[in-house]
Amino acid sequence: MKRGLLNVVKPKPKDTIHIMFAFVDHFEPGNRNAGAEQQKSRVSVWLERYPDLASRHLDSDGICPQHTFFFPPHYDTHDHLEKIVELCSQGYGEVEMHLHHDRQPPWPDDEASLEKKIKDCISSFSRHDVFCLPNGQKTYGFIHGDWDLANSLKGENHCGVNEELSVLKNTGCYADFTFPVCNESQPKLANTIFYAKTGLRHAKSYNIQPKPVQSGRKPQTDLLMLIQGVIGIRWKSRTQTFKPSIEQSNLDISDYPFPKRIDYWIKKGIHVKGKPEWIFIKIHTHGSREEDREVLLGKACDNMFSYLENRYNDGEKYALHYVSAREMFNIVKAAEAGQKGNPAQYRDYLLPRYLYLPERVSAC
Repeated sequence: MKRGLLNVVKPKPKDTIHIMFAFVDHFEPGNRNAGAEQQKSRVSVWLERYPDLASRHLDSDGICPQHTFFFPPHYDTHDHLEKIVELCSQGYGEVEMHLHHDRQPPWPDDEASLEKKIKDCISSFSRHDVFCLPNGQKTYGFIHGDWDLANSLKGENHCGVNEELSVLKNTGCYADFTFPVCNESQPKLANTIFYAKTGLRHAKSYNIQPKPVQSGRKPQTDLLMLIQGVIGIRWKSRTQTFKPSIEQSNLDISDYPFPKRIDYWIKKGIHVKGKPEWIFIKIHTHGSREEDREVLLGKACDNMFSYLENRYNDGEKYALHYVSAREMFNIVKAAEAGQKGNPAQYRDYLLPRYLYLPERVSAC
């Protein structure tokens, strides 16, 4: 186990514990060389089934579960993206950027070519008002393919761009949502929301003097925020009684969200330093894969949302908030600024809603 995985200080807040729950999806309809019809089917099943699942659940603000689709520009995806944007425009989630790139054809990258790919993605997606703010600016949240952020994996087939954090910051990325992962890419500062330096020409540069986000500290504008999910060792497993399980905040057919696991996420208590009563739970998945469909759109997720609402939303000890990746970032920034009260009022704190999104005026 890497140093830092168990170094989680969990102060006990006296006030209501607010739980921000975000579901981020490495959503790749064209992965595994899927053909046109298979890609169409992968998108259609979300359009058909997710509204029914999400509309059965509400958080303390009357908001249904929010699914953030980190969508890749690697395929001819405009028809698919348009449909996902339509789903999100009904109040069920948001779209952000997912990018695979490496040193080998057809994606050999350096700093300049990576910047061009990201800007091309922004230009392309903005045709659907994705990344578009009301004032004309464009911004995005990011997940790196294969968890290889900032050239953090060894080998010739991986990222190749040590300066990636600078490219992200300079092209409008508001935060990275890649981690956690149980391999060499995992940041040494685990179970922590932190800032990473930009402008460094070192692989895995987010490990060089990372700064935990802290309430009351002057906001950082020249650094890139990394918002992580829970990682660690669970002794409660659905399959093994006497063997530990590795937790890396992933949901799929082999790792579904049973109650003891959900309790583990809450107990880890990822929070902005100095603000322990606001907890941030970020779960990830690969939602287009057929084998995971019944977990993500069926009984397992239905039960997860029900358990969260029944166990962690009594309005006194706990209050549950379903948030998108962008909303989670905004609430983190509000915590950093020392804001108080119900964190739901800060869903659009710094970054307002993208142009395709509805106003938050009622439940889904």
